Amino acid sequence: MMMKILIISAMSLLFSSVLPAQATRQKTAIFAGGCFWCMEPPFEQLEGVIEVTAGYTGGRTENPTYEQVSSGKTGHIEAVRVNYDPDRISYDALLDVFWRQIDPTDQGGQFADRGTQYATAIFYLDEEQRLQAEASRQRLSESGIFDRPVVTAILPAAQFYEAEEYHQDYARKNVLHYSMYKTGSGRAGFVQKTWKERQGEQAGGRQYSKPTAQELRKILTPLQYSVTQEEDTEPPFSNPYWNNKEAGIYVDIVSGEPLFSSKDKYDSGTGWPSFIRPLAAENIVEKKDFGLFSVRTEVRSRHGDSHLGHVFPDGPQPTGLRYCINSAALRFVPKASMAEEGYGDLLEQVADK
Repeated sequence: MMMKILIISAMSLLFSSVLPAQATRQKTAIFAGGCFWCMEPPFEQLEGVIEVTAGYTGGRTENPTYEQVSSGKTGHIEAVRVNYDPDRISYDALLDVFWRQIDPTDQGGQFADRGTQYATAIFYLDEEQRLQAEASRQRLSESGIFDRPVVTAILPAAQFYEAEEYHQDYARKNVLHYSMYKTGSGRAGFVQKTWKERQGEQAGGRQYSKPTAQELRKILTPLQYSVTQEEDTEPPFSNPYWNNKEAGIYVDIVSGEPLFSSKDKYDSGTGWPSFIRPLAAENIVEKKDFGLFSVRTEVRSRHGDSHLGHVFPDGPQPTGLRYCINSAALRFVPKASMAEEGYGDLLEQVADK
């Protein structure tokens, strides 16, 4: 008996040593914003989001197929299920990103996709989410951003069915087609126009705007001006940040809006600063670039409208993306200086290196 007790005790110590000290808390949010291809990337780029899944919800048919849902006869809506860590990102932050991807005044669908299967909706999973969603919708309605009523529904969550595998991470698997679709449908232009024209106040009370061309000539170096304003590219391996390993954030050299974190920076071997995701997805605009005899995805800042670089689908997991950015478009703010410069609310999103 004594030997059995000793063995059990030893096994308990072994298992306790290999188990994590504290399991990651996880919550779920469900959003419908038209075509789910376009709703995955904005959430996948967020720090604290664990997984985003495309699917169907709110309908009558069990295990519906894409063909059934797209016919509009099952009552389902295309949606995304967002699993996130509430200790790292709030539900309110997810709501803010959601509103910035859609036209919440459209009752007939979203952009080129028409029908109830492409309606917008927030599906709440508990009373707290319902109250937060309603408060967020009310703030948007009273903001004056839209001249028509906000009609996005707030509904109790229903059975969520995962979409077919070829729909999952479509933007990453089919970069060219996704980019053409997002632009051709009218979504990209609507989102850029709606939010670019508003100098929205960010967390911490910061405001971001673009100086005049005359002012930029005075405050930027010739290289910084040619990169940010004329879409030039700096030389690889001969720029300030390609090999920077210090903890901190990278902000737009023109507007100061936060763009990338040292936590998401990695050595891509290209000679330019590379990141797996933006620090603040709402500050990033992606556009088709037809230069160099190919179609690439250009990355620009939202408020400064600076050319930053390009994003490619050959990065490491968990995003599979490589944001290849010019140092000349960035200003690095060390972690020790972030609070002093007004970025203290972002300290938790910066890794010590």
